[in-house]
Amino acid sequence: MNVELLQLYVFVLAGFVGFLVISRVPALLHTPLMSATNAISAISLVGSLVLAGSGRDRVASVLGFLAVTSATINVVGGFLITDRMLRMFRRGGPGPGPGGRR
Repeated sequence: MNVELLQLYVFVLAGFVGFLVISRVPALLHTPLMSATNAISAISLVGSLVLAGSGRDRVASVLGFLAVTSATINVVGGFLITDRMLRMFRRGGPGPGPGGRR
């Protein structure tokens, strides 16, 4: 079996398994998992910076730039969502009043 074909097979299989695992996570656990995935995205960001700066060829630089952009958006968005969810649990802050009304 060709090495590139094997790598493509592993990539597609990992994407499929990841989708199945994430789609079965209850809504209550999404915020704690978002915090954990921010750390993983930060590791991806470091790897994509290495790829973008490797200077191997133009394709590696373009793919590295796209990876840096995507990982940065993911990390920043994840932190914003996590912060917003954590603000819901602070005392004295804006939130629903008695009976669930504001």
